[in-house]
Amino acid sequence: MHQILDWNHSTVKINDSEFKVDDSLIISSLDLHSDRSVFKKEELLLRNTFDADLFVKFDYPKFRKKSDELSDILEKYLKKKFKNVKRVHGSRDYFRISNKYLMENEEESLRLEKKTNKKAVKQQAIWAGIKPGMSIADLGCGPGVTSDILHSLTSPNGTTLGIDFSIERINYAKTKYEKENLAFLCRDIRKPLEDLGTFDFVFIRFVLEYYLKESFEIVKNIHNIVKPGGILCLADLDYNCLTHYGLPDRLNKTVTDLMSELQIKANFDPFVGRKLYSYLYDLQYDNIAVNVEAHHNIHGELCESDKFNWIKKVEIAPDKINYKFPKYGGEKQLFLKEFKESFSNHRRFTYTPIIICRGNKKL
Repeated sequence: MHQILDWNHSTVKINDSEFKVDDSLIISSLDLHSDRSVFKKEELLLRNTFDADLFVKFDYPKFRKKSDELSDILEKYLKKKFKNVKRVHGSRDYFRISNKYLMENEEESLRLEKKTNKKAVKQQAIWAGIKPGMSIADLGCGPGVTSDILHSLTSPNGTTLGIDFSIERINYAKTKYEKENLAFLCRDIRKPLEDLGTFDFVFIRFVLEYYLKESFEIVKNIHNIVKPGGILCLADLDYNCLTHYGLPDRLNKTVTDLMSELQIKANFDPFVGRKLYSYLYDLQYDNIAVNVEAHHNIHGELCESDKFNWIKKVEIAPDKINYKFPKYGGEKQLFLKEFKESFSNHRRFTYTPIIICRGNKKL
């Protein structure tokens, strides 16, 4: 009898037609073998939302001579559906699937850096109450540009720690931005952080949108590293990527449908901004304030940073959920061509609000 490793996370059953990764990624038609009874028991073990461990229990008495063959079939199928699949320690029946966050790509550090409006970040942090001399934690810091901005506002005597789960982004940040009193650390903000101490000002911007189901649990977790009386500032988009005028009807409907699919299959939340106030309220923060601004206000000529950001979005995100582009006959390139042409049209208007909420942790 083979024991399934226990990661103390939920287990999802696999049926004949699909298996689910944390209810966020669905693979249809799991047709591993003509004999549907080949696998006596299959379970998906979840370490977190971007890694999964698949352990297959074969009915060894029945399939002892075929287990290697069946394992090869499983591996071949998984590699068609996931970019990062490997057997663990050469096992026949234990695979690790790396399914990193929605926008993961080779140029993600560059995309995040290019799309950051430094002036806006600075104004938002000042509005939230950042002051010189504070200790700062920038959670989901990405390539480090926001941490550098926050650090400039708390200098000369303040300290800033940027935290991100991506080692690629952290290495980029360390190379480009690390300096005296500004450091970077690779950690998962869904896991306990109390060993880091507490901070005067904790900032989390454009992170919670990637965690539809876990966003409040994340906020409760980071609440633990805010000093009593300290400031927690949450900032994220609302109605994300959904307000356009002047796009062709099928393009607009495809973008809307894609955002709906991302909620179901990628745990993405286009509406998280409106939830932030209630998160601070439920955690009994004092002096809660809310600010609503335009994050995307795109009209007339398209600037290079918006062009790069939006084209990367529509190139990368659909592939992560195997979106089929039904209104384009399954032709992604046809969709991309129309998107690029329409989004470059000076008549087009696109708007997305950013909602920033801040509050003081009770003393």
